[in-house]
Amino acid sequence: MIEARDVVKRFGAIEAVRGISFAVGEGEIVGFLGPNGAGKTTTMRMLTGIFPPTSGQVRIAGHDVLAEPLACRRAVGYFPEHAPHHPELRVTEYLRFVARVKGVPRAHQGSAVDHVVAAFGLGAMAGRRIGALSKGYRQRVGLAQALLGDPPILILDEPTIGLDPEQVVEIRELVRGLRGARTVLFSSHILSEVQALCERVVVIARGTIVGEGRAVDLARRLGGRQRVSVRADGPVDDVRCALAGLAGVERVDAADGTFVVEATAEGGALSHRVGHAMLAGGWAVLELRQEALGLEDVFLELVRPGGRA
Repeated sequence: MIEARDVVKRFGAIEAVRGISFAVGEGEIVGFLGPNGAGKTTTMRMLTGIFPPTSGQVRIAGHDVLAEPLACRRAVGYFPEHAPHHPELRVTEYLRFVARVKGVPRAHQGSAVDHVVAAFGLGAMAGRRIGALSKGYRQRVGLAQALLGDPPILILDEPTIGLDPEQVVEIRELVRGLRGARTVLFSSHILSEVQALCERVVVIARGTIVGEGRAVDLARRLGGRQRVSVRADGPVDDVRCALAGLAGVERVDAADGTFVVEATAEGGALSHRVGHAMLAGGWAVLELRQEALGLEDVFLELVRPGGRA
C-alpha cells in the first residue's frame, strides 16, 4: 500500500532524505521513528503528495505520486504533526468543509461526517467551536478529518503530541481500532505507544533508514547487545567495579542493591559471566535475570552516529 524506492529529497544544497526504501503492507500499523531533523516529516510529506521527491519513486495504493497525484491523495488520510485548527468553526462545520474539499459526494457528506464523529467520540462536541475544545478533542477532530473520504491509508504524524497520559491512551485505542481495516504509518516520540501499537518499526536518522523490523529482531541484529539484572549481597562499590570490569560491559547502574548491566556480545553470555563474577567476589546472588532490550534501547542505539541494523 505504501512503497518508497531510493527516495531522495533535496532543498537546495541540503539533502534531507538520502535514498530511502521501505514498504508498508495492507492492514499493517507500522511505526516511523526518528530524532528531530532526521527526515521523518519530510518523508511523510512526500508520501502524502505535499512535497515531490527529488528522485526515486513513491507509490501509494499502487499509484505513482508524480504520475497520479490525485489518485494518491484520495487514498491517503493525513494527520500532520500540528493538527489543522479552524478555531472559529464548529466541529461539524469544519468536518463538512473537509468532506467537500476531499470530494465526498454531496449526498453522502452528512453521513460521512456523522460516521467519523461517532468513530472518534465527538458527539458531545459536535456543536462546539474547535477553538474552545481541549487539546485531546482537537486531536480527535484531526483524526476524524483524516478518516473522511474513507481512505485505505492513514499517515499520522505525532497524533499524541502534547496530550496528557489519559488522552494518550484514548488516542492509542482509537488508532488500535483501525488495525486491519486501514494501513497506518504512525509516527510518535512516545516509544511505548509505538511498541504497543505497531507490528514493526522503520527508523530513520540523518536522512537514511538505519533499521527496520520488529524491535526484538532489531535488537538481535545490533551485535547481540545484552542486559542483565542482578541483586547481590555485597558492597555496592565493589560489586559495581567487578561488573564494570567484565569484557564488553558498557554500563552498570545500581539502585537498592540491584545492578543492571549492559554489554556487547563480547565475552559470551552476560548472565553467566555476571554470576561467575559474583561467586568470585564471594557475594550471594539473590536474583539474576536476563532482560530484553526495549524499543527505546534499540532506537537510541540505531540513531547514534554509526548505528545501523
